Amino acid sequence: MAGQLSFSDAEYLGKRKLTRREVFLAEMDRVVPWGKLHAVIEPHYPKAGNGRRPYELATMLRIHCLQQWYALSDPAMEEELYENASMRRFVGLSLATGSVPDETTILNFRHLLERHGLARQIFEAVRAHLSAHGLLLRAGTIVDATIISAPSSTKNEAGERDPEMHQTKKGNQWYFG
Repeated sequence: MAGQLSFSDAEYLGKRKLTRREVFLAEMDRVVPWGKLHAVIEPHYPKAGNGRRPYELATMLRIHCLQQWYALSDPAMEEELYENASMRRFVGLSLATGSVPDETTILNFRHLLERHGLARQIFEAVRAHLSAHGLLLRAGTIVDATIISAPSSTKNEAGERDPEMHQTKKGNQWYFG
C-alpha cells in the first residue's frame, strides 16, 4: 500500500495484538515464492490498454490464495476484502486509496488460471519451493465427521444388529450408528 493511510488503516496499525489470521498471513507472505508464481501467470495476464485497467497481478494472485486457504466463494471473498482489514493488507488494498475487486473480477481471474492450467503449475511451484526448504505440501481433503444417532434396530430377518454399526461416546452421551 503506497500513499497516505486512511483513518481505519492507521487505527488498525496501532493495535497491539496480532490475530492468528495475521500471523498466518505474515508467514504465507514470507514462505510463498510470489515471484515464481507471478512468472507462471504473467504471460497470460491481461495487459493495460485493452479496456478497463486490470488489478495488479500480485493483488489478484493473493486474493486467489486467500480463497483457497479459507475456502471462500467469489462473493464471500469480495465481502471479506471489504470487512477484513488483515486480508485487505495482505493483498495490498486500502479502501481509502482504491477499490476492491468485485466478485466477477475474482471469478474471471480464477477462470484465467483454469483456462491455462495454471493452478497445477502454481501448486507445483509452491510445493517445490517448500520442499527445498524442508517443508511438505500436499493436496488433500478435510473430512468433518458428524455423529448422528440411529436406532439400535434389531428388526431384520436375523434379529441382530448391523455388524457395521457401532456405538461411540461424545461427552457423557452414547450414540449408536
